[in-house]
Amino acid sequence: MSRQSSPPAAPRSPVDRSQAAAALDAFLRAIGRDEPDLAGTGARVADMFVDDLCAGYAVDTRKLVEQSAIDTSSPTLVIVRDVPVVTTCPHHLLPALGSATVAFKATMRVLGLGTVAALVDAHARRLALQERIGEGVVDDLDAVLAPEWVGCRMVLAHGCMIARGERAIGTRVETVALRGPPDRVAEAHAALGVGQGAR
Repeated sequence: MSRQSSPPAAPRSPVDRSQAAAALDAFLRAIGRDEPDLAGTGARVADMFVDDLCAGYAVDTRKLVEQSAIDTSSPTLVIVRDVPVVTTCPHHLLPALGSATVAFKATMRVLGLGTVAALVDAHARRLALQERIGEGVVDDLDAVLAPEWVGCRMVLAHGCMIARGERAIGTRVETVALRGPPDRVAEAHAALGVGQGAR
């Protein structure tokens, strides 16, 4: 496990819902689809991306963790399982759905458990690769809580593998992000349930 940080997020561009809606409507026409049922689809899809699927860009995740951090006087193992994950693949703009497990060995600070779920959701509700979501979660927890180790395991089913290409229905992708000393990898994997199926 390393203490290497993920690259900083790119600056946010201004949001123009009307331009996004018009571009989506133009896209549908460009692929030969102009049925009456598609009236207003561009605006609905634009609102969905801004308000839901990309809502995580509006969250300062580091500040989210800092505001919930609580001092602790003794080492504590914290495991939060089955955190729901909804994210959007940046390559095909299709959803990936599943769950995350977050675990850390606290030494000085812990945090409100609901914040763990909010942190995962904030990183997931972006145009994000699965690996980047886990890396972002552990980087924020590592920076603020300074635990002995911290990990995030994600198990997702990807729409881009199911609806197109291989059409690999039932396939799930598991990734694990870790920070901490190499001699704690086995402990972290056990806490995260690595290699134990969906859980």
